[in-house]
Amino acid sequence: MSKKRRLAHAAAKAQTSTPRNAPAPRRNIQSTAPRNGQPKKSIVPKNTKSSSSSSSSSTTNESPTIPFRPDDDAILLVGEGDLSFAASLVDHHHCLRVTATVLEDSPAALAHKYPQATAHAARIETAGGRVLYGVDAASMGPWTVTRRTRTDSGGGGGGNKDRVGAMDRILFNFPHVGGKSTDVNRQVRHNQELLVAFFRRALRSLAPGGAIVVTLFEGEPYTLWNIRDLARHVGLQVERSFRFQFSAYPGYHHARTLGVVRTRQEGGTDDGQRQVGGDDGVSTSAWRGEDRPARSYIFVRKDDVALSQPVSQPKKKRKRPGDSSDDDDDDDGDRN
Repeated sequence: MSKKRRLAHAAAKAQTSTPRNAPAPRRNIQSTAPRNGQPKKSIVPKNTKSSSSSSSSSTTNESPTIPFRPDDDAILLVGEGDLSFAASLVDHHHCLRVTATVLEDSPAALAHKYPQATAHAARIETAGGRVLYGVDAASMGPWTVTRRTRTDSGGGGGGNKDRVGAMDRILFNFPHVGGKSTDVNRQVRHNQELLVAFFRRALRSLAPGGAIVVTLFEGEPYTLWNIRDLARHVGLQVERSFRFQFSAYPGYHHARTLGVVRTRQEGGTDDGQRQVGGDDGVSTSAWRGEDRPARSYIFVRKDDVALSQPVSQPKKKRKRPGDSSDDDDDDDGDRN
């Protein structure tokens, strides 16, 4: 082959060959064709949206559990904050025997911390309830009554007079010591100490067959408090727990331990963040506890049985051999 023909042949070959730097053909990443006899798995979660909406719908439509009998129970409310929960009990649940207690030592001190509390207190007292000031959950005295107990001899007219707790239900909603420390572990210990002291004091006021109900927000740091273990150490056990629904108590709003968030003159708070405020200087855009999921725990004495099942509470299934007591505490299977 002549030199001229060899050069022409090489040029034609170069035009028809694939360049070495040419990109490889793209694969169809959405293909679901079987590979080695196995269908290809999709990396996109299925029914993500419908699953989320279904969960939200079931929580919204869930019938609320009301852990007291409005007509019969003597109810003690501890750490009531702005008294909106107590007001809801007398206004909407028509509870007849409500004693609401607050830490503040006077109506004026309470109104300074929670301006709306004055109106709530008036509604409670008008309905026949009581509002007591200066009551510390960790050091409160007992509420007791005298009851005659039968003697072992069984003789007529006999019996001893004993002082027993007067409260059928003792409720403590969202206990918290406030911002005592910025260290999470120390803050957890402070709140654990508060709960243990409260349990011990509340037991002295708890009527035979009565129950103590504590409500906490779900998630950390509240799960770190280990409220079930704290109760066991003072002679209580969890009878059950359930989702707390704010909607079951119209007019009730979660109150911050430190009081309402007040706005500054230029629309900001003490920490410099801008807030929307009302005419009274109280922020209307601060964090709302009602927007967070919460759970209530019903505690009874270890050697006691509650006099009645909570209203709207379905019967629990019979425990099978091998089931632990903690696994059977929650009526809806969703626990901390």
